Amino acid sequence: MDHNPLSTAELAALSTEQRNSASAWIDQVSTRELVAIINREDARVATAVEAELDSIARAVDMAVERIQRGGRLIYIGAGTSGRLGVLDASECPPTFGTDPSMVLGIIAGGDTALRNSIEGAEDDPAQGEMALRKLEVSGNDVIVGIAASGRTPFVLGAIAYARSVGAATIGLGNSPNSKLSSAVDIAITPLPGPEVITGSTRMKAGTSQKLVLNMLSSGVMIKLGKTFGNLMVDVKTSNAKLQTRAVHIVAEATGIGDQAAAVVLAVSDNEVKTAIVSVLSGIAPDQARDRLALNDGIVARAIANDFA
Repeated sequence: MDHNPLSTAELAALSTEQRNSASAWIDQVSTRELVAIINREDARVATAVEAELDSIARAVDMAVERIQRGGRLIYIGAGTSGRLGVLDASECPPTFGTDPSMVLGIIAGGDTALRNSIEGAEDDPAQGEMALRKLEVSGNDVIVGIAASGRTPFVLGAIAYARSVGAATIGLGNSPNSKLSSAVDIAITPLPGPEVITGSTRMKAGTSQKLVLNMLSSGVMIKLGKTFGNLMVDVKTSNAKLQTRAVHIVAEATGIGDQAAAVVLAVSDNEVKTAIVSVLSGIAPDQARDRLALNDGIVARAIANDFA
C-alpha cells in the first residue's frame, strides 16, 4: 500500500485543499460579513449530503443486517474525522440504550488524540490494522473509515484489514475518486466544496461528516426498534433529566398524564418500552416484556395486533 507523504502538487490537487473564491478576502471584511460568508458556505453542506442519500440508506441497511448477526458498527479516523466518529459512538448508549460495545469509535493516536494533536499518528497504515486487530474484528462487523481526503494511511490500513477478515466496509470522505472510496463496499462522498479557510476540513467537510454519521447511527437504531415513532424508547434512566424524559416519553406515547406515566414506568422497572406496551395493549408489564421479546423489541410490532 502506498503511504508515502503527499507531494505539494498532490496535496493541492485534493478537492479539500482548493481555495474558495468566496472567502478569498475574508480577513479584510467586517465581522458581520465574515460570519455571513461562513454561513453561506455552510448552507452548501446539506445539499452535498442530500446527493449521497442513496449510499447512506444502503449503508444503514448493511449495518442493521450485520448488527442483527451480533456484529458492531466501528468508526475509525484521524484528527477531526476520528473525533467525530468517537463522538457519534459515545452518544449511542445514553440516547438509544445500546451496549457500549455495539457502536465504537477509534481515533489515530488513541484517546489522548481527542484533546491533543498526535503528530504522525495518521501516517501509519499498520496502526490502523492493529487497532482493529485489538477489537478482534470479524465478518459480522461494519467498519466505517472516515477521512476527508480519502487517503489517510491509518484509515486505509484499517479498511484493508477489515476486508481481509470479511467485515463490511463503508468509506466516508470528501474527495471524489479517492483511495478510500475505491477500497470499500459503500462509499459516501459528500462534496460541499472548498473550505472557507483553505484546507480546514474541520469546517464544511467535518460538518458533512457529522450529518452523515447522525443519519447512519440514528437510521440503524430506528431500524433496530430503538424508537417508537420519533420517541427514544430505549433511553436509560441514568440521571434525573433522563428519568423525567422517560416519564414524558411514556406519557406522549400513550396519551396518559405524567403522573400516571411515572407510576407505570416504576412498575415496569423503568423500562420505557415495557411501560408503553403495557398501557397501549392493556396488559401487565411482564406480559408486555414477553411480547416485546417475541417482536425483536420493536414496540410497533408488539402492539400491532391490538390495533389491527
